[in-house]
Amino acid sequence: MPKTKTNTKSNDPELIREWSLPAEATLGSAVRVKGILQEIRSRLSPAVRKSLDMESGELTLVMPETSKTAFRATSLIVTEALQNISDLRIIPREIEDILTITASERKRWLEDGRLPSAGTRTVRLQGRARRITFHVFDPRVVEDLLDRGAVDEWREQDAVVKAENRRRAAYQAKLSRSLKKQEKAKQADENDDDPATGLSGWDEFGSEGLLR
Repeated sequence: MPKTKTNTKSNDPELIREWSLPAEATLGSAVRVKGILQEIRSRLSPAVRKSLDMESGELTLVMPETSKTAFRATSLIVTEALQNISDLRIIPREIEDILTITASERKRWLEDGRLPSAGTRTVRLQGRARRITFHVFDPRVVEDLLDRGAVDEWREQDAVVKAENRRRAAYQAKLSRSLKKQEKAKQADENDDDPATGLSGWDEFGSEGLLR
């Protein structure tokens, strides 16, 4: 539950309000918590964004006591933003932390359909004109994957496929070496069958019956 209090220990009293984040929103990830903070900050005016921070796992809004109007308005925005925060789409770096996977695993499983995308999101890099687009993920789908240990299962599947690919590659390499050896042997046999190949006047020498 949100809590509001005034700091009376400071010479300059401050207004403070705190919000706890539900477990179904954070999914046990510190990276996800930071992402939620950044998402809510983006909905605030630049002048008050840094007044909202994360302390001891809770969102904390701290403003001077002289800013009561701005404090109330900012508190309302944060409260409304948190109403559906558990449905906030998960971005790549967050899902990697939640599922404890690498970027290459995320890309591979996304491409083969095991990791379902919930759409894409386009953002502009801070301080740059360039935009980037990336896939986002449904928190409830990610939660299900986490609960049933899907990542361990996928890694086992990948290990089997990798071993099979190595076996096939080794067989193909062995087959290629065998074919090369056969080709060399064939060429050697052809040369042995005609030892006089390339000798000048051999045809004339044979036609005169000197080999009889």
